Amino acid sequence: MRPSVRKSVFVGITGLSLAGTVAGCAPSATQAAPGATSGNTSGAVTAPSGTASTPASSGSLYQDGTYSADGTYVSPNGTETVGVELMLAAGKVTAVNITQHPSNPNTRKFQGEFAGGIAAQVVGKGIDELNVSKVAGSSLTSGGFNQALDKIKAEAQ
Repeated sequence: MRPSVRKSVFVGITGLSLAGTVAGCAPSATQAAPGATSGNTSGAVTAPSGTASTPASSGSLYQDGTYSADGTYVSPNGTETVGVELMLAAGKVTAVNITQHPSNPNTRKFQGEFAGGIAAQVVGKGIDELNVSKVAGSSLTSGGFNQALDKIKAEAQ
């Protein structure tokens, strides 16, 4: 195969691969979180104001309110930290906000992708149902998220 043809084939395959990856990471219209704000760069989803720390009326083990914790995980660049803020109502996640603490550009990229995709994975689900393994191509950040989630569960009980 001539070098110019080989290069064209490679570029074509790379482009298709990239398009498939981007399409697979994009949330669908049915996954949009209620109350999602447009143009938010931190991956935040806002909850209606007025959430109070009172026991949930549905018999949930968790108190309604806003809770936050940091979780750590180990990446090839060392130990990383991710901040998690969850809003709970009747034991369900109504909103999530990720605070990124990147130590390098690679971590910034993955934490940003995670922050952009986490709401579709957790909003509307019961807190005890959550065990995030990979979000938008970021698998290591989920370890920090799950660690922070355990802290939030303990605090919300």
